[in-house]
Amino acid sequence: MKGRPAAGHPMLMEARGVSAGVMDVCLHHHEKFNGKGYPDGLDGERISLLAQLGAVCDVYDAITSNRPYKTGWAPAHSVQKMAQWSREGHFDETVFQAFVKTIGIYPIGSLVRLSPNRLGVVVDQAPAGLLTPTVKAMFTIDTRQYCKPELIEIGQPGSEERIVSRETAEPRGLSGLDDFWREGSESTPLRAPLTAAP
Repeated sequence: MKGRPAAGHPMLMEARGVSAGVMDVCLHHHEKFNGKGYPDGLDGERISLLAQLGAVCDVYDAITSNRPYKTGWAPAHSVQKMAQWSREGHFDETVFQAFVKTIGIYPIGSLVRLSPNRLGVVVDQAPAGLLTPTVKAMFTIDTRQYCKPELIEIGQPGSEERIVSRETAEPRGLSGLDDFWREGSESTPLRAPLTAAP
């Protein structure tokens, strides 16, 4: 596995039209800011900015994606884990914080609990704040049933709802959450009532 970057780099060198930046990201996206990465054990500013950005994006993609050997983590949980790894020296803190500002504290696709009793999926980020995304409410906790999807812009005038916490779909028996953030409010199909534990 650790030989992949070094093996892929000469392949790209043989191709035409590949920029130096792409070549660098291919070779160094597994380097860590603390020098404990591979293939060259680069540290700090010896890792180009593009490779540092590539490293953060690569890790996020890897841990949120479903693979044959594992289920991807929820977006919000993934950001939380990456913040821990950043403190341990995996990433440059400034680069990681810029990434978080781009995707938000509650990344698109995150399941959140809204006050007072609904669950929703984050569908968009708000330029004004990391804690005020647009959420599609679609599940009522009290009745344990899907409800008509409603778009809520958290923190906007007239909106009284707020995000109470991050949630995990599995304990509530929810599935198909990707449908809610990929499709528009009107085209999202309603689901049958669930009998999941509260």
